[in-house]
Amino acid sequence: MWWRRWSTACASIRRPTPVPDQRRPEKPLWEQWADQSAALPQGERLQKVLAGRGWGSRRVCEELIDAGRVTVNGEVARLGRRVDPDVDVVEVDGAPVGVKPGLVHYLLNKPAGVVTTAKDTHGRPTVVDLVPAEPRVFPVGRLDAETEGLLLLTNDGELANRVAHPRHGVEKEYLAVVRGHLNGGALRRLREGVDLDDGRTAPAKVSQPEPGMLRITIHEGRNRQVRRMCEAVGHPVERLIRVRIGPLRDGALAPGEWREL
Repeated sequence: MWWRRWSTACASIRRPTPVPDQRRPEKPLWEQWADQSAALPQGERLQKVLAGRGWGSRRVCEELIDAGRVTVNGEVARLGRRVDPDVDVVEVDGAPVGVKPGLVHYLLNKPAGVVTTAKDTHGRPTVVDLVPAEPRVFPVGRLDAETEGLLLLTNDGELANRVAHPRHGVEKEYLAVVRGHLNGGALRRLREGVDLDDGRTAPAKVSQPEPGMLRITIHEGRNRQVRRMCEAVGHPVERLIRVRIGPLRDGALAPGEWREL
């Protein structure tokens, strides 16, 4: 009978052996949250780190972050980001924030008549004389003796290189009182680049808020650059004040005063 042959054939087919479930049991929800939290950056809130190093109130630092001006390890930071001050590289407008232990950073309002060096062979007062003697620091960049305004002093070599070297593009802004009133052609030359004895200057931001006063922003660091630029267009500088280094400005510092960043 056909049904006997069918029954015999079915009996000869080996049934598959059940395979036990190899999947791991799902973790409790609280353990999943803990794993997700551990995967996020740990440490202090970024705005707290910035505020603690003199970049303003936490509210101001939150605005810096929200404006996309703060990076952590080369990536634009977002509000809520946490950082490890001993590991992460934090920058504001491309200028590193001093977060490593043992480093100090002073912002000085240099007065006229003080030289930008650690020691002067002619016995003139130096910028290092105006800040604490320990730990030893050095000036970042240079302002000539008669130029006034903001100057950084630090023992942080990495920061000094990032601020001073032209390839990093950290802006320095100056107010210059010059002889005479600049016409449109002279302003255009300053903006587009001026031929000096050591080469053509990079384009600069230049405005004339009032006759005989210029606001000049450059990112190079040549010797007496602003003075030479103005002289090259026929308007020698009579007074020069640096009012900003990158994002740093402080109109409350009197000449000769400093604050720690």
